[in-house]
Order: sequence, then structure tokens, then C-alpha cells
Amino acid sequence: MITFAHLTKGGVNIMLIIPIKDGENIDRALKRYKRKFDKTGTVRQLRARTAFIKPSVKNRIKIQKAAYIQNMKDGLES
Repeated sequence: MITFAHLTKGGVNIMLIIPIKDGENIDRALKRYKRKFDKTGTVRQLRARTAFIKPSVKNRIKIQKAAYIQNMKDGLES
């Protein structure tokens, strides 16, 4: 097993562990690592914390997303 990165989630350290089988290609292991890393959402979280977003702006974005999804659903029904 190879450990690639230490992450923090909710103040708790998380370690990504990627088990590598004998004879497995390193590119394949790196691809699995990248997939696992993307699922943790660490990069998204870091980007979200770079700037403060006012609660009113967050609510506006949330409403816009809900309206977009509703329009998509309405378009599929008709």
C-alpha cells in the first residue's frame, strides 16, 4: 500500500490510501488516486474558502440553481 496525501475534513486528518497490486502500472494507481482525491472535494473546499461570499449572494445562487433545475425538469416533461 502507498499513502499519497494527508487531507483534513472537518478538522479530522484523513489519509488517502491506495493499495497497489504487484505488477500494477503506476499510471493506473495515479488515476485511482486522482479519482479518490476528487471525491473528497478538497480542491472545491479550498477554492470556496479563498473569498468570503455574503449569505445573500449564497441564497441568490441557491435560488438560481433551483430555478435552473426546475426549468430542466419542466422541459423534459413536455
